[in-house]
Amino acid sequence: MSTQIRRVAVIGAGTMGHGIAEVSALAGYEIVMVDVSQDLLNKALERIKWSLDKLAERGTISKEKVGEVMGRIKTSLSIAEAVKNADIMIEAVPENIDLKKQVFAEADANAPPHAILATNTSSLPITEIASATKRPERVVGIHFFNPPVLMPLVEVIKGAQTSDEVARRAYDFVKSLGKEPIMVNKDVPGFVVNRILVALNSVACLLVANNVYSIVEVDSAVKYRAGLPMGIFELQDFTGIDVGYLVGFAVAVRDPMLRVPCPLIEELYKKGWLGQKSGRGFYEYKGGPYERANIPREAGEKVDLVQIFAPAINMAAWLLRQGIASRDDIDKGVKLGLGWPKGVFEYADEFGIDKVVEALNQLYSKYGYELFKPDPLLTQMVQEGKLGQKSGRGFYEYGAVGVTEFKEIILRKEPPLAWIILNRPQRLNALTLTMLEEISRALDMLWDDKEVRVVIIRGAGDRAFSAGADVTSFQGPLHTYYFFIYNRKFQEAVNKIERFPKPVIAAIDGYALGGGLEIAMACDFRIATDRSELGQPEINLGIIPGAGGTQRLIRYVGLGRAKELIMFGDRIKADEAYRIGLVNRVVPREKFEDEVRSFAMRLAQGPPIALTYAKYAVNFGTQVPVDIGMLLEAALFSMAVNTKDAQEGVMAFAMRRRPEFKGE
Repeated sequence: MSTQIRRVAVIGAGTMGHGIAEVSALAGYEIVMVDVSQDLLNKALERIKWSLDKLAERGTISKEKVGEVMGRIKTSLSIAEAVKNADIMIEAVPENIDLKKQVFAEADANAPPHAILATNTSSLPITEIASATKRPERVVGIHFFNPPVLMPLVEVIKGAQTSDEVARRAYDFVKSLGKEPIMVNKDVPGFVVNRILVALNSVACLLVANNVYSIVEVDSAVKYRAGLPMGIFELQDFTGIDVGYLVGFAVAVRDPMLRVPCPLIEELYKKGWLGQKSGRGFYEYKGGPYERANIPREAGEKVDLVQIFAPAINMAAWLLRQGIASRDDIDKGVKLGLGWPKGVFEYADEFGIDKVVEALNQLYSKYGYELFKPDPLLTQMVQEGKLGQKSGRGFYEYGAVGVTEFKEIILRKEPPLAWIILNRPQRLNALTLTMLEEISRALDMLWDDKEVRVVIIRGAGDRAFSAGADVTSFQGPLHTYYFFIYNRKFQEAVNKIERFPKPVIAAIDGYALGGGLEIAMACDFRIATDRSELGQPEINLGIIPGAGGTQRLIRYVGLGRAKELIMFGDRIKADEAYRIGLVNRVVPREKFEDEVRSFAMRLAQGPPIALTYAKYAVNFGTQVPVDIGMLLEAALFSMAVNTKDAQEGVMAFAMRRRPEFKGE
């Protein structure tokens, strides 16, 4: 507990107020909670008692502590009475500027000179609220997130006249509550988290309103591909359309940068379709207030995630350039306040800063809103070659990008990723013994490389992943032994991909035929462009697949379909390959590298040891009788449980934060 703050006055006993009172009392502070009627205060006390009982049931606190905490909370109907001995006041009344000014004027007239006067506003200016007092230097924003008991993030906001000492004491007070504060150095509408959220919501609404995407397409993309806990529109239904509309309105009237009209949300607000609590918002809820929206995983496959996230990244860059918050605090804000699995700058580095600027320019050219004009920080980073992960440096530093050129492949390291590029574009990346041996050597180099967590295999040029074996080497009366040696080396290289301890992705653009498809099938995942063609055409040469095609194809498409593809030797389009399970994703060619990189980065954030065990359990457990496969699974499970990564995963889950797996 802070040595300078002992007594806390909480003005407003609603959802936020009673939550703040509970958190403060749990931390050992003496609380006086104020509202306009004793009935409201009694209901707030009941909610606090219920919450404490739940914490005791889970073992978070002892049963004895429930009574102790409740004993620290007093109630009052008088602001003047509540603040007269307070060291800090936290106002949590509705988001009405006149009401807040009224509270602060009364508190200013009655609180001791040393008291800090704080507001829990989520969107209204601290400076404007402080103008109602004669001590604006002692007014500060302390913005808790809902529900305060569970949400770890708190924004501490300095008004135009807030003293550094008051801001520091407020920051320390928040830390004493067991919360994670971030410092907002300047009083801007929406502060940090809500400005970024408004930017994300604005572009999503605009694109849906202009029929670029549907609501469910956007929500599916951000939920399943970007990993956000809820879809953009799903979250607005959950928090309340009225809340989103009023917060958006409050920041927009004060900041032209955030004036991107959203006719969809305004229409719902006026109709009274307020989301889950009213049974209808962007989605319908016929099963009650706890029903979740039905959002199919496949619906968002064609959504451009860079376009969706670019305005939020632009806003974050503006916040950073203006000195409003630090890089780390901004990323902490979206991770802890919005539940994002990655910070907004981490997403930027993953997408590529150049791709973000390109998306912003397209949005700005089409719609003209200031929010979409690329921030000078982003354009400067592009000019300096700070493009993110692919260049080794963006908002964060990454392992050095290294390129190793062999005769027929290129190995490019972009930690945590590595690319093996089949480099015979003039021959459609046809496979030779030299290329196969070099693939094997590259995998050996990456086997124990702790910087690399995922490997991607792709073809050079714009026509093929690989069109198969170089059949020109078969001409002439060659001995059967030659073909046997060639085939065994081919099989060894392909088998090494399957045995490789890290996830391997086949990035297919164009032809993946014969041996090319056999290499792709040995990979753990296959992502193909919409123009790609796949097949096992060896039968047309009077031969059969020789590097696992007759075995692995069955696993993906079944016995009957495998025989058909092998015995007819037909090529199939990427969409058909996806339909029968031969590829995992089909993406537009113009988004190919971005989608592959995004998919790979999601894998790279996983626990490396568990990913290895999962790969081996699937790859080898399915090749033996079920009982033996189950034994293998049990053995690998028991090994995974005893890793430090497993401990980190459990702890992160309990603390509602993103785990940081280290492969230990």
